[in-house]
Amino acid sequence: MMRISTQTLFETGATRIGELQSGLVKTQQQIGTGRRILTPADDPVAAARALEVTQSQSLNTQYGVNRQHAKRALGAVEDMLSSVTALLQDVKTTVIAAGNGSFSDTERGFLATELSGRLEQLLGLANSRDAMGNYLFSGFQTTAPAFSKDAITGVVQYDGDQGQQLMQVDATRQMAASSLGQTVFQGGGQDVFATLNDLITLLQTPVVDAAAATALTGGLATANGDVDLALDNVLTIRASVGSRLQELDALDNAGEDRNLQYSQILSDLQDLDYTQALTQLSQQQITLEAAQRSFVTISGLSLFNFL
Repeated sequence: MMRISTQTLFETGATRIGELQSGLVKTQQQIGTGRRILTPADDPVAAARALEVTQSQSLNTQYGVNRQHAKRALGAVEDMLSSVTALLQDVKTTVIAAGNGSFSDTERGFLATELSGRLEQLLGLANSRDAMGNYLFSGFQTTAPAFSKDAITGVVQYDGDQGQQLMQVDATRQMAASSLGQTVFQGGGQDVFATLNDLITLLQTPVVDAAAATALTGGLATANGDVDLALDNVLTIRASVGSRLQELDALDNAGEDRNLQYSQILSDLQDLDYTQALTQLSQQQITLEAAQRSFVTISGLSLFNFL
């Protein structure tokens, strides 16, 4: 017959009680945190999968942040382009008014002065900044104005570069969050600054004979056509900006759906079944109390009890 020493009896009982207490504490921690997995060792496969899903969710969240930045940048561009559109429409109205045959040189001079103000306004819009102080239309040269005007000749030139500010707005989508000033103001087959400068010069030129009158009529027709080209160009760019804003809204909706999916997967992997856990806690408490009572009873036995 195998003999069990008193020391072994105590060690075995203490070990068993320690294991039961650890299990009870773990269940209490699970209930307290609402998590089934407290350490990777609890479920290595689920823990690895949860880490992967968490990283994917974090990237999805960052894409959402990038989309908000892109929306703000494109929104600022759209606001400026809207103002440019309104200004060019006013210029077109002025060009049509200048064709009034009853206007004198003085009256056309007033229109030229008005257009000089429009030119300065347009230059200001072309050198607009965003809320962070960055120039909207300078490409990568965001700390420098996009355009400068020669004080003597009045010629306006583009000082930015051809860089496009791209943002990663989804896993497989990079989007330009800006528009190049050269494309906006000097694209579409015309230079809107040159058009305005030429128009101002035309209206400041006195009509002294039939040849001058013919030059005025032809010049106004050319200016009218160039302003139409500028308007078409700006409206095309605005359509592109609007399309990108719509795409960002669609990507936001898809991103929100993915985030819900990731959250559900994480919940399935990590969250605790409270009903099961509370039942297990009750069973563990009963088992621990029984083991403790048993240990006390056994540890109190002595050979003298049988003499």
